[in-house]
Amino acid sequence: MKRSDVVADTAITLLAERGMRGLTHRAVDEAADLPPGSTSNLARTRAALLELTLSRLTELEVQALAGAYQQESYELAGLPSLMAEALHIQLKDRRRTLARYELALEATRRPELRAIYDQAGRRFRDPAVAMLAALGSRDPIRHAHNLVAFGEGLMFDAIAGAGAVPSLDELESALRDLLAGMLGSR
Repeated sequence: MKRSDVVADTAITLLAERGMRGLTHRAVDEAADLPPGSTSNLARTRAALLELTLSRLTELEVQALAGAYQQESYELAGLPSLMAEALHIQLKDRRRTLARYELALEATRRPELRAIYDQAGRRFRDPAVAMLAALGSRDPIRHAHNLVAFGEGLMFDAIAGAGAVPSLDELESALRDLLAGMLGSR
């Protein structure tokens, strides 16, 4: 594994466990069992460390959603299952989602991080637009926004809210209903 991945993965874990205040260069070095100064050599500033972490987090989440988003052709029948599996992966690895929430909140206070966060978000929204357009959506941009918001809301409720973590079957059923409503089919 590349040192940058080790640093970023450790930062993700620290964000989930300790929050934004617990993420320091020294804390990453200690938690990753790296020599002192290793994280600083890789990401000189706090902003650089946050950018590295967000980049890695985006890479991991893109991998989780690849099965649903990177099809050569889309079929509505199998899509809810693929999307449910992707959401289930996100829910099972709570640390990634918690870290992303920490970074999202920090991005509201740091314009340079906001720009990176928004760019990362397009890596999920743009394929959703393409997917829904291919499936015949009458308004793929709006529907993609709603689909992403649905997934985000579900994850927030299960991880930080008062809701229970839905089963894979429950996720698939909910996504089937949502997509059927958007695309006008059952």
